[in-house]
Amino acid sequence: MKKLLGSALAGTAVGVLIATQVAMPLVAQETKKPETVYEQLDQFGDVFERIRSQYVEQVDTKKLIEAAINGMLTSLDPHSSYMNAEDFAAMREQTHGEFGGLGIEVTQEEGVVKVISPMDGTPAAEAGIQSGDYITQVDGKGLVGLTLDQAVDMMRGPVGSDITITILRKGVEKAFDVTLTRANIKVAAVKERLENQAVVLRVTTFSDQTFTDLQAGIDKGIKDAGGIDKVAGFVIDLRNNPGGLLNQAIAVSDAFLDKGEIVSTRGRDVSQTQRWNAQPGDLAQGKPIVVLINGGSASASEIVTGALQDHHRAIVVGTKSFGKGSVQTVIPLKGDAAMRLTTARYYTPSGRSIQALGISPDIVVEQPLVDPTKDAAKADTPIAKPTTEADLRGAITNDSMTEDEKKIYLEEQKKAEESAKLRQDDYQLAYAVDILKGLNVAAEVDKTPDPSSDTTAAPATTTSP
Repeated sequence: MKKLLGSALAGTAVGVLIATQVAMPLVAQETKKPETVYEQLDQFGDVFERIRSQYVEQVDTKKLIEAAINGMLTSLDPHSSYMNAEDFAAMREQTHGEFGGLGIEVTQEEGVVKVISPMDGTPAAEAGIQSGDYITQVDGKGLVGLTLDQAVDMMRGPVGSDITITILRKGVEKAFDVTLTRANIKVAAVKERLENQAVVLRVTTFSDQTFTDLQAGIDKGIKDAGGIDKVAGFVIDLRNNPGGLLNQAIAVSDAFLDKGEIVSTRGRDVSQTQRWNAQPGDLAQGKPIVVLINGGSASASEIVTGALQDHHRAIVVGTKSFGKGSVQTVIPLKGDAAMRLTTARYYTPSGRSIQALGISPDIVVEQPLVDPTKDAAKADTPIAKPTTEADLRGAITNDSMTEDEKKIYLEEQKKAEESAKLRQDDYQLAYAVDILKGLNVAAEVDKTPDPSSDTTAAPATTTSP
């Protein structure tokens, strides 16, 4: 009897399914009346009430509504999202250059968490996390199927606590684990250094202190070089810079441009188009500039790169940038919450959008990949210094130079050796410095008088008949 009853119920279910499949198109054809927004909202209310009253377990209605709002925003694009009061406060801290966490900027690609870039001096950077890495697990728990916010929440935790993330990296056969210690991260927006008379400006983020730090870095770099006349040029290193504030990107671009458009933004309404133009004044004082970018250079980094590239103010070196050409507006909501909403696209001075395309460098230079699964000891094996003529016992001296000339020559040799070492440590940066050195050599050649075009009359040589 039970078997018969079960068969009858199954038959009824199949019958209902068939009837539904046949009847629905007929109803749609008869009505052809689109649902109004109010009817759809009523439907949302019905679903919410059903979940609240009939779900197998009691639900937190606040979390349910927040999830619905976030789902609505994340369905638009990868950069629109909802922030509760805690997330909104954390975002404000980050734009001020100080926050807690791993120091890693992530996005989501086909349901998988992908690293946009690690930030300099953070646990992620020190552990060797690279742009383009995929994070598949956190403390052994998979991230596939979670929203980006849920995955980020799993990576958050108290300062000083450990976390193990599983990384999948292009060019590395197997996934590997990396253990990091969460830290209170203070990110210096700009760090300067001198490399072979080139002032290197490492811009890590576009927070509200970036332009101020940039000015200070330029001044210190010029001073360390011995004055602007001794500066070979400037390298603006935007690699693995995930972006930040639009106004700071405009200010940094303006620092190296005397005139012309920097960037424009266009929303759905053409009347809302905005343009920003450069003001007179070049902090680099006309010296050549090289901009370094890679796949971790996004958003504000691409605004700066696009502006300097379009105005032919800089040579862009590295690999294609991330390709985030959209502008997000943070809109405060009730209860100290907020939503991040994509409101416009931005365009470089030539009118190009780099959305989903990225900026292509003028000179493509790949950075050699590091495989952490290989034996590190092999990579650290020192290379023996080759023997030269000067090392041989009894070698005769060079008589073509004075001691002062020899000293200058040896100093130049030392700089060349330092450049070679830099190529081992950071190939892309060494390439940028070499470009500036080449440009300076070319400029010096242009200044050298051409003997064949000398118009000075030579004294006449006469012979008496």
